[in-house]
Amino acid sequence: MPIHFGTDGWRAVISDTFTFSNLRMVAQAIADAVGSGAWLNGNLSASSIDSHRVVVGFDTRFLSDRYAKEVARVLAANGFTVYLAQADAPTPAISHAVKYMNAIAGIMITASHNAPRYNGVKLKAAYGGSALPEQCRRVEVYLNDNEAQARGPNLMDFDLARTAGLIQRFNPTLAYYEHLRSLIDFDLIADNPQRIVVDSMFGAGRGWIRGALQGTGCEIAEIRGELNPGFGGVHPEPIARYLGALAGAISTGLGDFGLATDGDADRIGAMDERGNFVDPHKIMALALRYLVEKRGWSGAVVRTVSTTRMVDRLAARYGLPVFETPVGFNHIADHMLSGDVLIGGEESGGISFKGHIPEGDGVIMGLMIVEMVAAARKSLYEMVKDLLDDVGPAYYERTDLRLNHPVSKDQMSERLYREAPAEIGGEKVAQVSVMDGVKYIMGDDSWLLIRPSGTEPVLRVYAEGRTQQMVKDLLGYGEQVAASVS
Repeated sequence: MPIHFGTDGWRAVISDTFTFSNLRMVAQAIADAVGSGAWLNGNLSASSIDSHRVVVGFDTRFLSDRYAKEVARVLAANGFTVYLAQADAPTPAISHAVKYMNAIAGIMITASHNAPRYNGVKLKAAYGGSALPEQCRRVEVYLNDNEAQARGPNLMDFDLARTAGLIQRFNPTLAYYEHLRSLIDFDLIADNPQRIVVDSMFGAGRGWIRGALQGTGCEIAEIRGELNPGFGGVHPEPIARYLGALAGAISTGLGDFGLATDGDADRIGAMDERGNFVDPHKIMALALRYLVEKRGWSGAVVRTVSTTRMVDRLAARYGLPVFETPVGFNHIADHMLSGDVLIGGEESGGISFKGHIPEGDGVIMGLMIVEMVAAARKSLYEMVKDLLDDVGPAYYERTDLRLNHPVSKDQMSERLYREAPAEIGGEKVAQVSVMDGVKYIMGDDSWLLIRPSGTEPVLRVYAEGRTQQMVKDLLGYGEQVAASVS
């Protein structure tokens, strides 16, 4: 059974590997792991957790609702009380429900931002964030053992489980909105209401930002908010190349700026009134500056190795510590669980801040952008320009370079470190980091990150430069490296 349950769960092509049969096996392994007695970690008091309660949610993908019911049947047959969402919902809303309801775990049926042909399973821990690597490894151990022992999943009739109270439908909206009200200043937004286009990209975030802003006076035009499991033939990922519909809506006057969430609404992207994409690097930097200068908050700043150093320059000004992590929000969550973190984020759009669950959340970050625009009484374009004048300039690009044949990730990283250049684009290489791939940091704070894939012959190349020419030179060096791999 070709299933690998990694740190972000399991994703596969629908009707290929992602089948009802395989999903039942994964659900059984999760039930075994969660019920093993070694599931909780030191971040939580076991006395506050209901060890028999699990929350299950799903997104808008093909068959996601049916898959969620099947997971619920397996869990119920293993003695768990399952709280199954009544309708598709964002991953962060389901994660919040896990913590709010004191459940021992949560399962979200989603493939996030991946292409429409995929579906997947995200596993959530009791603290309301992604399960820890050791918890995911425990699931994989049970998965492999069950296969070796030819042990099939326990399964209970859905209606019988409902009658017995082992499967209960619930709505996560009210508790999540109540939580948002403790972190977003809706009164400030109501004092300066905005005209906003929300692009839900046919994902599970549909209606959630609009619903949260009801009563504030904001005019919300939501596009791609209907149910479309094929996502209109595009990846539900809020990056510039997939946001033509949002740019078109803004250009026709439907709103003064735009917000976009991905397939399960744990990522955010934005667009200003001129149709310029506002990437997560700028969103995180704007949010950091706002939380410190306007709210007076403090705490550590946590970012992945592929995320802008604009936040480093801001943190240095405010005297805040910065922690760099490998790619993946689970590494940011570790810091949020163990220390005083003001904001944490990654280049892909997963961002969270103090007081919220340790999970990327496109809904709350979209609302934070609305609050920041309302407070600044400037356009989003003017806010970004001011940011770049202050701690920029910063230009960013990412590309994936395909190699002619597979390479060892460790050997390639070792070579990149050993053969580190003295300079790129006329700037000296001041530092080399090997936290996740190899990162060359220039004297002017520009940087190039090369991450060899561990599963395919690809070099993932990320570059941030103080000029567009520097970004071109950095990416050019990455292309030279790819070409040199014979």
